[in-house]
This record gives sequence, structure tokens and C-alpha cells, in this order.
Amino acid sequence: MKTFRQSLTDKVLVFDGAMGTSIQRLQLSAEDFWGKEGCNELLVLSKPDAIRSIHAGFLDVGCDVIETDTFGGTHIVLSDYDLADKVYEINLKAAQLARAVANEFSTAAHPRYVSGSMGPGTRLPSLGHITYRDLYQAYREQASGLIDGGVDVLQVETVQDPLQAKAALNAVFHVLREKRIDLPVMASVTMETTGTMLLGTDMLSALTILEPYPLEVVGLNCGTGPKAMSEHLHTLKAHSHFPISVIPNAGLPHNINGEMVYDLSPPELAHDLSHFISDMGVSIVGGCCGTTSDHLKKVVEQAGRLNPAPRKPVFTAAATSLYSVSSFKQEPRPLIIGERTNANGSKQFREMLLAGDLDGMVGMARDQVAEGAHILDVCVAYVGRDESADMDDYIHRLNS
Repeated sequence: MKTFRQSLTDKVLVFDGAMGTSIQRLQLSAEDFWGKEGCNELLVLSKPDAIRSIHAGFLDVGCDVIETDTFGGTHIVLSDYDLADKVYEINLKAAQLARAVANEFSTAAHPRYVSGSMGPGTRLPSLGHITYRDLYQAYREQASGLIDGGVDVLQVETVQDPLQAKAALNAVFHVLREKRIDLPVMASVTMETTGTMLLGTDMLSALTILEPYPLEVVGLNCGTGPKAMSEHLHTLKAHSHFPISVIPNAGLPHNINGEMVYDLSPPELAHDLSHFISDMGVSIVGGCCGTTSDHLKKVVEQAGRLNPAPRKPVFTAAATSLYSVSSFKQEPRPLIIGERTNANGSKQFREMLLAGDLDGMVGMARDQVAEGAHILDVCVAYVGRDESADMDDYIHRLNS
């Protein structure tokens, strides 16, 4: 049987549609959620037949990959339902359930795969909602359950904060090393209607942040319908050496009588995704919020006839902040690095550090940027001080 990696090189892979939308259509009762209504992940324990039927519905229309019901599967989300002690169990069962259904549909001619869904959670580290370390530990626990449950690929999706992506990916690769398992890993960012990620990160900055990781695929999901993704896909087409995935919503949602309604029809979604394959070299397509098995049936029909357009991406090495990229090859040259935010090189900066004058230290950074610095060299090492704490305080202030 071909592996996920082998199939990715042979054909356009079609992922399934929206788990949340599919669950809503079942009109389950509070009892089905064991009284914890809204916790979709719990259904793998409380109502496994419902999740099994959703997986089977997408595989029945020809999807190659089904995603586990674990989008909110970290203890950060599950603790809101008093389920933090069931993180490993939920992720393990979700993966095992999806694995069993995928195995039922798999044939040598058409293997089916399971992707371990890892969503962004409810707290963003760059905004100080949670520490990087706590988020990293949460993703380690989730990844362990998914891997032990038998997923074929791990999918860090709907990334809204670059620091969240780093926490998730570092955790995933750490667990894979610990378990001595080689699984492909995908990362998929969400671009808002503003044209950036939630915190203001543009597509090139996101790619620059993700580029050092040994990823199998980088792409886009959720946020908008396919048309609003076009500009970002042009960036990936030109600069990403990773295969590209695009898993959009069925258009933008409209609130009609208290219900979220998505207006993109199955043929319209299939048409737009076909364009991305033929013209932008996209290798993976699928559906996010609002997409049903009807949508994916049309996508499967269209994608099966197509091959990704050839690409010749050129990645430019660079450093990036949350908001913008500074290429290491500046035109005109040279790349200018501001060195004054360094306690060992600047007496003024060191004195501000010792006085706890963070505003003054930020002011020195701003002055260097105003003078044309592309990158800042920050060093707060000083004998007798807690360098780690000083760096945390200063970097947090610089970021904000």
C-alpha cells in the first residue's frame, strides 16, 4: 500500500470537508455530548458511531484523507469542559476510529489516509494569553495520542499566531523523535479578510517562519472562501519549496435566523479549487467550514482529472518579525543590523537595563529602525542579572 508521501507525489490528494458542519447537521442532543454540549471532540467517546458515519460519508464520495475529530484536542480547550484528564484518551480514540474507517475503504488502487488535526486552541502566545512553554506541552500531549492512534500525517492547521505554530511544530517533531517514528507533518495558516493572519502576519512572513521546519506541505485553510486566498497562493507558488495545500471555507458565513450559512455551492468550490491546481500548482485540496460531502464529491470529480501545474519557486533567505520580512539580500546593499540594543556594546542601553527603563530601551530600538536598520541585535546579558527574565520582558515589550 502506498504511503501518504508516495501518493502526494502521484496525484492531487483530496482531504475531507468540515467536521463541525457535519456534526451540526446531525442535530445531536445534549445527552449525546454527555452534557458537555459544544465539545465536538468528546463525541469520539460519547457518540463514536456519529463520527464514524461522518468519516465514512467523506470517504464514500472519494476523499483520499479524513481528518480526526481533534481540532480542539489540547487540554487548553478541553479544560473548559472539565476534560483535561482525557486529552490522551480522546486523541488516541479519535485516531483509532478514523484509522478503522479508512482501512475499511482502502484498496491497493485507492489507499485512504488519516490526518491528525491539531487546531490553534483558544489562547494566543504572542498576545500573552498563554506561555510558549505551556502551549508546547499541550501540543506534545495531543501529538502523542494521535501518533499512538495510528495517523498517517499530522496537520497543524488554522494557524493564527506564528508563535503558536512554532510551539505546535516543535512539540510534534519532539514527540516523533522520542517515539522514533517518521511521519509527514503539514502546517496550514489562516488568512483573514484583512489579507493577513489574525495578528497581522503576511503570507511571506509566515512562510519565512515555517521554512526551516522539515515539513511535507505548507498551505492555507479556513478564514475565507477560495477567491480571497488567491493572492496568498501566488506568494506560495513563487516562493515555497513545499507542496501547497488549500482547504477553504464554502465562502464567507452569513448569519441567517441564528444559523451560520455558507453560500458557495459544490460546483463553485470545485471550480475554484481546480483553478488552484491547474494554475498555481496546488497539490492538496479539501474543504473547511461549511463544506459537506456534496462539496467534496464535486471536488473529487474535478481534482481526479488534473495534475498540479509545474512550479519553480525561489525562496529568499530572510529574517521576519510578526509583521514583515527583511531579506538578507537587500537592494541596495547592505543589510543593516542595529547593534545598540546590546548591553555589552552600548553603555546607554546597559544603564537603562540596570534602571529597569524598558520604555527607554524600546525607544533606542525605534531610533535604530528610523535610521534604517533592517534587523535588531538584542542582547541583555549582564553579570549578576537574570538574563532569561530580562530577555522575556524586553522582547515582549518590543513585540507589542
